[in-house]
Amino acid sequence: MKTKKAILASLTLLLILTTLACSSQEDAPSASESQQQPTPPPTLAPPDSQPDLQSNSQPDPSNTTSSTFKLEAWADNWFAAYLGEDLIVEDSVSITTERSFNAETATFEASYPLTLNFILKDFKENDTGLEYIGSPKQQMGDGGFIMQLTDMSTGEIVSVSNAAWSCTVIHEAPLEKSCESQANPVAGTTPCGFTDLGEPAGWKSPDFDDSTWTATTIYTANDVRPKDGYNQIRWDADAEFIWGPDLETNNTVLCRALVLAPVSQD
Repeated sequence: MKTKKAILASLTLLLILTTLACSSQEDAPSASESQQQPTPPPTLAPPDSQPDLQSNSQPDPSNTTSSTFKLEAWADNWFAAYLGEDLIVEDSVSITTERSFNAETATFEASYPLTLNFILKDFKENDTGLEYIGSPKQQMGDGGFIMQLTDMSTGEIVSVSNAAWSCTVIHEAPLEKSCESQANPVAGTTPCGFTDLGEPAGWKSPDFDDSTWTATTIYTANDVRPKDGYNQIRWDADAEFIWGPDLETNNTVLCRALVLAPVSQD
């Protein structure tokens, strides 16, 4: 009797252990099920570290008022034009060329207001201010300059050379016009004296005080007698020839012009 009870107990215990083992196997994931588990999403960086794609696509507000400008000019004999301190265009024919008559056209980007600065030079062989020295044609040269500026976004001419410009003479020669007839003219001796003031410091700056620059003089086309290149440009009726007070003895002239944004007609 005890033997039957012992066997029954052993069978019962075995049944319990088998049941527990089967239950554990059902709860554990199989190898294939483990491989099919979804990969957790990557951890996102904090918002401050994310690239700001929207800000990169926004236009630069500093460029919203920029325009393309076309500068057209003719000089007897040579000029250089600057936007502030930056060179826009320089006459392509050197000032050392005795006969130089040509027009220049250049485009540039800028925003209103514009400070335009010009160096204007007439040819001279030396500080006597004369040309063709020692030949039957020995003479004082004569200058002249005309310019117009077009805002290409509107096609409007926004600046021309005229009496509103501020100009000053920094090289004058000869101081006595009888030098022209001297057989052996010598710079710096009577009557072939000269004045060379040089360029004032900081004169191209927008803040430069040019209130004393009163040497801007208007001339007609008959006065200047423009030659090669002048007729290549269709000049605005308001563009005028300018120079210092004397076309013959003023050899280097500096000029400044302030160009403001056109007033809207709306």
